[in-house]
Amino acid sequence: GKAGAHGVMIHHPLDPFAAPHAQVDYFIAIAEAIDLPIVAYIRSDLIPLDEMVRLATHPKVAGVKFASQNTMLFFECCRATKGKEATWICGLAESWALPFYALGGRGFTSGLVNVAPKRSLAVWNALEAGDFARARAVVESIADFETMRTRYRNGANVTVVKEALQIQGLDVGKVRLPGLPQLEANDRETLRKIVSGWETDGIV
Repeated sequence: GKAGAHGVMIHHPLDPFAAPHAQVDYFIAIAEAIDLPIVAYIRSDLIPLDEMVRLATHPKVAGVKFASQNTMLFFECCRATKGKEATWICGLAESWALPFYALGGRGFTSGLVNVAPKRSLAVWNALEAGDFARARAVVESIADFETMRTRYRNGANVTVVKEALQIQGLDVGKVRLPGLPQLEANDRETLRKIVSGWETDGIV
């Protein structure tokens, strides 16, 4: 695109009255209206399998960021599109990447990569090589960090990443509402210990 982007991620429309097939129509309508390929960000397992397949196999859809914990649906999506032009991405970060890879997924989204890129890349390299033991070891090393991100019904997801960057000396500002603007002092100290611990754990 003119701004230098190679694609656009379209967020799942969080409308309480959205019909499942109409949500897929929403993604496709945007995809067909722009020149760039899209990644469809799905955060629900309410869209039925046939509609998920219709979305993933659309020529303007580069991939589906699957951010539901419904691994059975994810497996069925991968199975239904085997041999077709469809890419299913783990949308739940490194912690879920192992089972998603085992079921047919490729790649994963990451907040950690902003804070500890070598650690995130180590997970990806291990999974691409089929070394699940190595991937699991790295994922275990980030478990406390990822658990902190799930606090407040995932409201601290971005907050923990931004505060970790602040700890590293990068002023990235606070999270905008309705996300959690900042951590409490005790949580920030816990996060500081997690981040500093990575420097000496010998994992990467």
